[in-house]
Amino acid sequence: MEMQRLDKKYFDRLTKSEKVKTLKMMEEKEKRRLENQLKHYRPYKKQYDFHKYGMVYSERCLGAGNQLGKTLAASMEVAMHLTGLYPDWWNGKRFSSEVVFWVGGVSGETIRDTSQKMLVGRIEADELGLGAIPKDCILGVQKAFGTPNLLDHVKVKHAAGGTSLCFFKSYTKGREKFQGETIHGIWYDEEPPIDIYAEGLTRTNKYGQFGFLTFTPLLGMTNLVMSFYENPSPQQILVNMTIDDVRHYSDEQKQKIIDSYPEHQRAARTMGIPTLGQGRVFEIDEKKIMEDPLTEIPKHWARLNGLDFGWDHPTAAVQMVWDRDSDVIHVTKAFRESKTTPVMAAHTIKKWGEWVPTAWPHDGYQHDKGSGKELRQQYKDTGLNMLHSHAVHESGGFGVEAGIMEMLERMKSGRFKVAKHLRDWFEEFRLYHRKDGQIVKKRDDLMAASRYGLMMKRFAECDNDSEISFNFATEW
Repeated sequence: MEMQRLDKKYFDRLTKSEKVKTLKMMEEKEKRRLENQLKHYRPYKKQYDFHKYGMVYSERCLGAGNQLGKTLAASMEVAMHLTGLYPDWWNGKRFSSEVVFWVGGVSGETIRDTSQKMLVGRIEADELGLGAIPKDCILGVQKAFGTPNLLDHVKVKHAAGGTSLCFFKSYTKGREKFQGETIHGIWYDEEPPIDIYAEGLTRTNKYGQFGFLTFTPLLGMTNLVMSFYENPSPQQILVNMTIDDVRHYSDEQKQKIIDSYPEHQRAARTMGIPTLGQGRVFEIDEKKIMEDPLTEIPKHWARLNGLDFGWDHPTAAVQMVWDRDSDVIHVTKAFRESKTTPVMAAHTIKKWGEWVPTAWPHDGYQHDKGSGKELRQQYKDTGLNMLHSHAVHESGGFGVEAGIMEMLERMKSGRFKVAKHLRDWFEEFRLYHRKDGQIVKKRDDLMAASRYGLMMKRFAECDNDSEISFNFATEW
């Protein structure tokens, strides 16, 4: 019987000896849980995605706000690799035998108080074994010199029979301390200097490179941050986790936490967004455009899809619903996926209503090297209701800035709303920024799809006009 589920009325009816026995049983159960936290770990969606990507990407970044679970997720993954105890739901990278892992941190004190505590418990409080690594798997520890209660390394029993090693390394010791040894993986807890990041990752080359970074981006757009947020290599992936992605805070607690931070740090500390300053494209509080998903859409409200073509960068689409009476645009659906074919993408979009017209960009006239067909034609052939020409403003042209200004003006005036469950859309919204005055064309696929839809809103159609809209939209 779990402590939090103990029924007071039931407990009051017990005899004194039964109460003592019940309390001892509960204490023992709680002790066993604390000594094997790995067994009870159930990740949130963003934590699960972070783990999953380890099968595909050699460099991962979990950028998140404070106290949201980024260090917990990384410590649990390290514990799995050290012990070989992978849960049934695990679909990330696996090691079949003992490993050598490094855990890096800003200083000895921060390592002791964060990653070390999460992995093995508080040494100073005699709580060794009350962390992510099950107590019965810890074979021994070696203390480091200098910082009180800091460990140099931990010996861990692996399920295959060998002994894994986990070493703790401080960034303050410099790049030289990250040289020499061959290791299986490395976890950087908070952002390291770029030379230490590269040196540590190099130590994993023999096993195919394997490293991950968890951090709250308080230092802004440093070179390392930019490599994940702006220009990731094919081996890099970013997962952004915000305060809205966790369930261990109530809505009231979340708001209290947000309000407690200085305004200039709120984006980083609660959303895991690097400090972009005046570089953000949409300088507006996202709460002002968020809304609950529409449960019912009146038939006289018009609909239109926006589509951005992609392959290596994602194909993206949104559905917009336009309440003409109040002139409010509602983004109700969103889709984003890399390396998806026109058939696959159209299959998802058509579920939103096959009759709904779809706006698309001017690169739809490009020809596919394999089939020789234009991109727009490939989507039209799937039955998607593509508009007769590419997206242009009502006044002519298809300039990006004009579309962005219309989106921003609508946001500020309360005439552009987005369903709050569309997390991928809001992730792009938060990171959409300029560099040297120019919009950074990275991770902007849903923003582009939204802009195309807004540009062509004059062709949006109502449900009861679907037959008319279909004939018009496909007449090329």
